[in-house]
Amino acid sequence: MHDGLTDVLYVLLPLVAQAFGLNYAQVGLIRTANRAAMSALQLPAGMLAERCGERILLVAGTACAGIGFLALGYSSGFIAILLSLFLAGCGGAFQHPLSSAMISHVYPQAGRRTALGVYNFAGDVGKVGVAGLIGVMIAAGYSWQTPVLTLGWVTLICAAVVWVLLASVGAGSRPNRAHVHVEGATQSSAWGLHNRQGFVALCSIEVIDGMTRTGFLTFVAFLMLAKGMPEGWAVLSVPLVAAGGMAGKLACGILAERYGTVRTIVVTEVASAAGILLVVALPGAYAFFVLPLVGIALNGTSSALYGTVGDLVEPERVSRAFGLFYTLGSASGVVAPVAYGLLADQIGVAATMVAAAAIVMLTLPLCMWLSTSLGRARNTSDRRYV
Repeated sequence: MHDGLTDVLYVLLPLVAQAFGLNYAQVGLIRTANRAAMSALQLPAGMLAERCGERILLVAGTACAGIGFLALGYSSGFIAILLSLFLAGCGGAFQHPLSSAMISHVYPQAGRRTALGVYNFAGDVGKVGVAGLIGVMIAAGYSWQTPVLTLGWVTLICAAVVWVLLASVGAGSRPNRAHVHVEGATQSSAWGLHNRQGFVALCSIEVIDGMTRTGFLTFVAFLMLAKGMPEGWAVLSVPLVAAGGMAGKLACGILAERYGTVRTIVVTEVASAAGILLVVALPGAYAFFVLPLVGIALNGTSSALYGTVGDLVEPERVSRAFGLFYTLGSASGVVAPVAYGLLADQIGVAATMVAAAAIVMLTLPLCMWLSTSLGRARNTSDRRYV
């Protein structure tokens, strides 16, 4: 549900922009407001979970996201839209670090990458389902307000269901603080990092990957419109990317578990750059059918990245480590829409997408750094790292 609410904005933004006469920079600022809220609260959410547990925070965040979408449905201008999506972003901040931490606790060693890949896959089910449904409704002639209000109410119901389900299995309850606070803990151990270089490299790759993914998804519908695609078809470009991302996230989690994180990241990032360039170069109809292939690589990288966080930190600090990791990733999502929006106003959408393809290639030297920093794991023949 959370991932569906996040990615449905890529479908809604072109419609909102046309309805209220917004320019590219304003579209980027709206998306940035949502990402800024998510970025600001993910780390506090991870740290707060060490005191009160993941369950209550996850439910509260889900309810907050639902209220934000209800407010969006009644918005009448740029400022109202900005504030509504900021509120929705506040609620969305809780999902990734808390859910990832719960899964990492269940799979402390073998199987974590596969499990988080399945979790990522479930998120893309929401992206395809929610964004696809909205796209179909818009193509059928419904105004954008009706499905937005429906999403708000469904999300509130989802918050209640999540509370019941997590409570029934005892997941995300308040932790025993005796296991969290360690006598004589140093400043570095307070964050639980036992491989700083690896964590820095991993976070750096996440920042660049997030910038590319957010920038491409924000403006891919505009790119399709510039190629002459009808509005109803253009807004379906995002669900098509997400559909490919479903397969990519599931497959890349399994591949990273079997063949190694670094190898998987290199392949997906190179494929992402090549796919974006192909979409820019091809005519509208042909580019439209390439989008699922781009989604496989563009979204698949995250499963390899998420599954490695738990290998670099102590189990007691995995919630705040995920909070920091996702905060940095979301910060890239704050910068990317505005930066790409301003660039698109100057040089056009197509040239901006070419720039995004070039930026993603910066992850390759970072992959070398990550591989080097995890040399000790390689020497112990743990193939999960390399």
